[in-house]
Amino acid sequence: MSSTAAPVSSARPETGLPAWNLDDLYAGPEAPEIARDLARASEMAAGFSALYKGKVATITGGPGGGDALAGAIQAYEALDDLLGRLSSYAGLLYATDNASPVNGKFYGDMQEKLTVITSGLLFFELELNRIADDVLEKALAGSPRLAHFEPWLRDLRTFRPYQLSDDLETLLHEKYVTGAGAWSRLFDQTVGALRFPLGNEPVALETALSQLSDQNPDERKRAAGVLADNFKPALPTFTLILNTLIKDKEISDRWRGYKDIADSRHLANRVEAEVVEALSDSVRRAYPRISHRYYRMKARWLGLEKLEYWDRNAPLPTADDRPIEWSKAKDIVLSAYRGFTPRMAEIAGTFFERNWIDAQIRPGKSTGAFAHPTVPSAHPYVLLNYQGKTRDVMTLAHELGHGVHQVLAGGQGALMANTPLTLAETASVFGEMLTFRKLLAGTADLRLRKAMLASKVEDMINTVVRQTAFYQFERRLHTARREGELTSDEIGRIWLEVQGESLGDGIHLGEGYETYWCYISHFVHSPFYVYAYAFGDCLVNSLYAVYEQSSEGFAERYLAMLSAGGTLRHKELLAPFGLDASDPAFWDKGLSIVSSLIDELEQME
Repeated sequence: MSSTAAPVSSARPETGLPAWNLDDLYAGPEAPEIARDLARASEMAAGFSALYKGKVATITGGPGGGDALAGAIQAYEALDDLLGRLSSYAGLLYATDNASPVNGKFYGDMQEKLTVITSGLLFFELELNRIADDVLEKALAGSPRLAHFEPWLRDLRTFRPYQLSDDLETLLHEKYVTGAGAWSRLFDQTVGALRFPLGNEPVALETALSQLSDQNPDERKRAAGVLADNFKPALPTFTLILNTLIKDKEISDRWRGYKDIADSRHLANRVEAEVVEALSDSVRRAYPRISHRYYRMKARWLGLEKLEYWDRNAPLPTADDRPIEWSKAKDIVLSAYRGFTPRMAEIAGTFFERNWIDAQIRPGKSTGAFAHPTVPSAHPYVLLNYQGKTRDVMTLAHELGHGVHQVLAGGQGALMANTPLTLAETASVFGEMLTFRKLLAGTADLRLRKAMLASKVEDMINTVVRQTAFYQFERRLHTARREGELTSDEIGRIWLEVQGESLGDGIHLGEGYETYWCYISHFVHSPFYVYAYAFGDCLVNSLYAVYEQSSEGFAERYLAMLSAGGTLRHKELLAPFGLDASDPAFWDKGLSIVSSLIDELEQME
């Protein structure tokens, strides 16, 4: 892809893998529609401010206040959709090649322009939060149009105790581009520029990490060493980035009055802190019977006294390591989705048909995988780096689950389509489970079946145990940072202690592994995001158990849950399935599914 062109709209012939067609947003960074929409958004924002700034409470409390406020929110939502379209395009284009100076400049310029526009809109949510409870309740009761937005207003007003003055909110908003946003961008560019000498020519991080699951133990060891050797020179940069962002968050939290380092994330996730702690405590109690037990067993399978850290994701000798072609991966996932409900397969199929997936591995492309919802007036896009492994098929199933969820939730509109992170992982993990069960059901060979079960257990450990350990790592980092800057060695020591606790004595965390915290983007982009994965996995285990016990009508209830978007809390969403995440026993039930799969593997020994 040329550095000046929009992402290609068809698969590259040398790989046969699809790349995005972003034309549904804009034809390219120089497209005249971008300048047109920026001008229109600026004009709409100025008009909105002239109509409502300083008047929101007065309008709401006056005659016909409910309908008047509903009209204001509808105008605000339309503007949010337009701004989201511009922002999404810039972010997705940057993700295709963050090493491109043209893409980087376009992304940075767009952030700055959108920040100017949105700074003029901050007043609206701030003024909404200053409306007296009784005035808002009366307006809601008298206006069905306003009642439609009640979930959004409810969630917005949970931040009332932490709201600063209008001037301070504006200052923090405008400085984000040169503050946290700039440090996050530096992280992306630093990771994107890393190259690892593992083949005929240096490879990107994603390819290097994939070598840790190579069948050949010598290749795994070599890759582990090369990764560590190349992380070490970059540690000062990663350490500075993390120190700066953690301090930045601490300053903001202190001014806003948050008591706990993760309170802002819990509020954004619309989940109670005690629910998260119950999850974390349950998982940590389960370490011995899940991860510790499994890795000791895996060491025996591989004929080792202990696994080295590069053996953690090693495939079993009996695993089928033949590459899975993209077309086969597509058929596997769509077939699994169709077996659950044709509607899921129909929506997921659209991603393939219309090039809403970018699966190629390219220099400068974002690592990992994600599904970006963009805006309801458009559609989501999925990114992954496909290398033909079974885990890549599961990643495809995972991200398409997000994509299906985002399509269904889009009907709630720009303000209420987004689902909190804890529930956003539900559809993705459920999609993985459907795909795994489909593959397992079609495997009669006991050796292959054992390898598949082991791979699924490892995925669950990576999702539940590893992400909970990440959460504990972040808690310790953010706590320690309050006493002063942390050195690379101190961060590495905390990393090893937390990883050792979670993985157990079946794995030797040898020299080099102390650097492996540095590439994990969630610590930079979304502090404390990580527990959402454990939340989603345990929730899906419980949800899938309900499905197996009584599948009649389940798919309809499931699709209705996804279609609710951000309008319902976890208690309301799970009630139709007889589940309650606030009950500590709920998490133990989800974890028992993982433990039972390890029981099955032990019996195979």
